[in-house]
Amino acid sequence: MIRSHQVRLGALASLAALSLLAAACSSSGGSSGGGSKGGGRTASDVGITPTTITIGSHQPLTGIAAPGYSEIAPAANAYFSYVNAHGGIFGRKIVYKYLNDQYNPTITSTVVHQLILQDKVFAIFNGLGTPTHLAVAQFINSEHVADVFVASGCECWNAPSTLPDTFGWQLDYVREGKILGKYIEQHFQGKKIGFFYQNDEFGQDGVKGLSYEIPKSQIVAKQSYDPTNIKIGPQVAALKAAGAQVVVSFTVPAFTALLKLNMLGLKFAPQLVVSDVGSDAITLAGLLASFAKNKTAGFGNSLTQGIITDSYLPSLGQASNSWITLFQGIYQQYLAKTIPAFDGNVLYGMSVGYTFVQAMFKAGKNPTRADLIAAINRGLSQAVAVAPFGYSSTDHNGITGAYIGTIKNGALVSDTGVFVTDDSATGAITADSTPQPAAPSTGIPSP
Repeated sequence: MIRSHQVRLGALASLAALSLLAAACSSSGGSSGGGSKGGGRTASDVGITPTTITIGSHQPLTGIAAPGYSEIAPAANAYFSYVNAHGGIFGRKIVYKYLNDQYNPTITSTVVHQLILQDKVFAIFNGLGTPTHLAVAQFINSEHVADVFVASGCECWNAPSTLPDTFGWQLDYVREGKILGKYIEQHFQGKKIGFFYQNDEFGQDGVKGLSYEIPKSQIVAKQSYDPTNIKIGPQVAALKAAGAQVVVSFTVPAFTALLKLNMLGLKFAPQLVVSDVGSDAITLAGLLASFAKNKTAGFGNSLTQGIITDSYLPSLGQASNSWITLFQGIYQQYLAKTIPAFDGNVLYGMSVGYTFVQAMFKAGKNPTRADLIAAINRGLSQAVAVAPFGYSSTDHNGITGAYIGTIKNGALVSDTGVFVTDDSATGAITADSTPQPAAPSTGIPSP
């Protein structure tokens, strides 16, 4: 059962308050569509019946990564409900079972084994988290289950020879680090740069990309954190002591908020540059107010002001964008009563849901798991993303580019065009001027 956003924030706030004090002192519904029973559809593989497609996921519905991220699976499910209500995928409705792993790899292993061995899902969809999904990726592939669109930008998903059934979706962290690093190199020449990052493949990949672009002479400190330990005061003090004028963080939202509040406690005010992963303005504003136990109107928004970040999806501030219009409508119909705001996490969930539907249509009327894998290997059109996908039989990364923006008055405002790159140390970062495709009028990909 998904706890309310307020309850989750309250639970984390108690823990965060202790840390800050110390720092200061030193499943989907709808019609299946279509004609006679079955409509020519067969039970073509595990998890596929003539009328349903059952998929599963592991998600942090509670715990340190829950704020914001617990909205992603319900948002994807809302999009699936919309698709189901408009005929489904060749007449089949999507049944989405997402289980709580609390961002704990041990629990991830348990719930994924259940989904595959007991619930017999067709695919694992959008399993969230780098450390968590690493705990199960080999098992999923050993069972020959489609492992699609992992909710993590780890470069480790791009391993067609060892993880042939696994695909990333979002911009990978090396590419993201390069794009952020190039912007920093151009706009903060001569400034002292500090890194703050999660001490696993998520943060390490981001730092790798940053280090490809930022001159070594400017990097004065590298501080990491363990997501099970919210006491980050010593790391923030070390960044201050090193004289960092710009701090770049690859952090989940809770640790972005803790970083900002610890900086305030130490009267340390560098320019903050944050990975897309931990920079949703609405989520951050709520966390900042809750952790600081400050109910003053606009308090959280004031602390997000001026944060530089990147995005590979349209900005929520682009009211005229056809994808934003589409997903806002679905949000109002299916989610507004349970999720208090249409934020970046809701946009993410619906966007990755759209890509799954896109891939399933491409896999055919009676698909097998192998058909789905082959469909993605043949490539997918860009759709919601601001840059093309990289999918091929030799590349299982997802989105290949992003733009840079600044949070202003609670929304991300674009400062640049879209840049694309690869994940190598020498690959160029180039402008991509290809217009983003408009959302289909039906809101559903064409078969």
